[in-house]
Amino acid sequence: MTDSGPWPGIHRERAALADDLADVTAWSTRSLCREWTVHDVLGHLVSTATLTPVTFFARLAASGFRFSAMTSRNIARETADGPDATLARLRAHVTDTTGPPGPADSWLGEVVVHGTDIRWPLGLTRAFPAETLIRVAEFYRRSNLLIGAKSRVAGLTLRADDADWSAGSGPEVRGPMLALVMAMTGREAALERLSGDGLEQLAARTT
Repeated sequence: MTDSGPWPGIHRERAALADDLADVTAWSTRSLCREWTVHDVLGHLVSTATLTPVTFFARLAASGFRFSAMTSRNIARETADGPDATLARLRAHVTDTTGPPGPADSWLGEVVVHGTDIRWPLGLTRAFPAETLIRVAEFYRRSNLLIGAKSRVAGLTLRADDADWSAGSGPEVRGPMLALVMAMTGREAALERLSGDGLEQLAARTT
């Protein structure tokens, strides 16, 4: 994945998520994105996979240039025919290489983080490749795009206890690589999986 960019990882993680959700029935379960169900999050991922820069800007304009309104409309569109149809749509677009404007690493982060937003509340787990999580963590810690991860972890040392990765300086937050990624992106559920002198500071920025 390092040599060929993020797209092989994006395709692999879309396929893995589709496989993990094949037998799910509790689609109304609240996801880690508190305003969305797990079906809503899946719809959002499908929307990301199917958008192009042209359709993104067209839909943004049609939503009065309100990003949240456009996102809600996209989710409603992708979930309208029920979970089975939404899941089938994800499978149909697993290998697409289009997306909204932005760096492709952000779409790898989306499928990792939103995939976990879905999996954890459903009691599902995914053993992400370490190189995938490291790539996502390196992207997020340098970016405030949409979710403010760079500001959230500023002045902290992040240290994985299940991968050869650490970054930053200051009070330490340590734990599983996936939990660090999820905490960077503001998921409170990740905090209980972490420890260290910097955890209280990270928690204050998350909640």
